[in-house]
Amino acid sequence: MKLGRRTALKMSAGAAVFAPAIVRAQAATKLDLATVWPDGNYHTKNARRFAEEVAKATNGGVVITVHSGGSLGYKGPEQLNAVRDGLVPMADILNIQQVGDAPLLGIEGVPFLVGNADDLKVLQKYARPEFDKIATKFNQTILYTVPWPTQYIHCNVKADTLDGLKGLKIRVPDRQAGDMINLLGMSAVQIPWGETVPALASGAVVGVSTSSVSGVDGKFWEFLKVFYKTNHVWSSQIVTINNDTWKKIPAAQQKAITDLAAKLQPEFWQVSIDADLTSAKRMIEGGMTMIEVPPAMMDEMRKRTVSLEKAFIDRAGPAAADIIAKYKKDIGRA
Repeated sequence: MKLGRRTALKMSAGAAVFAPAIVRAQAATKLDLATVWPDGNYHTKNARRFAEEVAKATNGGVVITVHSGGSLGYKGPEQLNAVRDGLVPMADILNIQQVGDAPLLGIEGVPFLVGNADDLKVLQKYARPEFDKIATKFNQTILYTVPWPTQYIHCNVKADTLDGLKGLKIRVPDRQAGDMINLLGMSAVQIPWGETVPALASGAVVGVSTSSVSGVDGKFWEFLKVFYKTNHVWSSQIVTINNDTWKKIPAAQQKAITDLAAKLQPEFWQVSIDADLTSAKRMIEGGMTMIEVPPAMMDEMRKRTVSLEKAFIDRAGPAAADIIAKYKKDIGRA
């Protein structure tokens, strides 16, 4: 049937009215995710894989771009507030660097509370609900968490007693690790990761308290000779999204994202465990020596730092005491 000119014009105008609405409905939600870690770091690789899988799970409805190496200008300790204020919609946040704003986020860093990754899973079982409450207070939602591997003390001094390490200036990521280093007789210097390698190069510090993965990131073998397997503190990266942004994402896409995060989190944890082994091997290949801490030296470390658990509870409040009590009961520790 042939349409009249007036009818054709009306249909054309109608199409013009509806076309923008269709485009808007199909437009992807584009999100930036900030991380201070470099491209080669497994946390960054995990974040990029998460972004790829989110795009698939939402059929391209949500597109996440990961910005590595602090390229968006936010240092680690600033990220919790940056996401809260909507300065960046998503970030990969190191929990122990946020204790100035939320002391309870430092619970994994209580010295010698957690002995291995299995212990950490138990601790997070009790801590995660409180972490979620903190995230809500800071206008964001936690999508997944991934631990750093066990921590080491990297330096240039070989010793079999704590006295042999006395006075060494050691970089730490947060106050709690700093208190521990000071009680062990060394001198703590709190420095964000991005400033750590320059501090080593300038001699501002002569050692670092961090994981083997960060040791590889910083090519510590260019500055240091040994690393002590102390397993002293733990910490986790927490990937969050601003709640104002989250609420704008359709419910079906939200569910796809949260389901995906729950599925990938165990895989990301295994990546962490594997990364510790391969990173320690890489540092040894670079010329460093891994030192198993002698039992007597380890006992002395624990004795000197036993007060820090109570100090943490005093700072973080009753919720911290409750989490630690449940955790210790679960793993059978007095």
